[in-house]
Amino acid sequence: MAFHYPNGTPYSNHETPKQKKQVKKHKSIQFGKRGMDFEEEINKSNAYYLLHSKAVVHKKPTPVQIVKVDYPKRSAAVIKEAYFRQASTTDYNGVYNGFYLDFEAKETQNKTSFPFKNFHEHQIEHFKQCLAQKGICFVLLWFSSLNRCFFLSGEKLVTYWSEQKSTGKKSLSLLTIETNGIEIPIGIAPRVPYLGAVDQHIQSNKGVVINDN
Repeated sequence: MAFHYPNGTPYSNHETPKQKKQVKKHKSIQFGKRGMDFEEEINKSNAYYLLHSKAVVHKKPTPVQIVKVDYPKRSAAVIKEAYFRQASTTDYNGVYNGFYLDFEAKETQNKTSFPFKNFHEHQIEHFKQCLAQKGICFVLLWFSSLNRCFFLSGEKLVTYWSEQKSTGKKSLSLLTIETNGIEIPIGIAPRVPYLGAVDQHIQSNKGVVINDN
């Protein structure tokens, strides 16, 4: 099935052979000794939070326009071609304890840094808009080769993104993320307990509130 961006460019043209290889390896991501998919574990964690009335967070659906469908059988349809109606913003949003949450999940196999190419300009702009409305924005960074997960605030990501345009840096060092982010220990239920990091972020940034009127 072929997917295209709103301008008609085939989606696959935007992926390097290395990126395609990484996509194929997503299912072999390791959380401890068990193969896991990072995004799937976040989805399960969100389901846990919803079940226990901790937060209401969902993955955003990506709007897709179907343009070609084949019917090999009367009871089945196969999508052959489709277009993304618009560029996606971030992966997840929801509400937690009166706070609006908006975040992205990213992963890398690198051991010493996180590439900026994993982020996109429209996502950074989306973060800026949400932060201007006093929402809580962040990224969950998964180092698959190290089995380590970090919370990095949207404010810091926006700052680093702006700096790399002038410095030419291609990535965020692991040391920078360790120093300025919050490491999330992988658990059991939920598997990715990111709300603990959100709480730390709120406590250290008292000005980041929604209901301040």
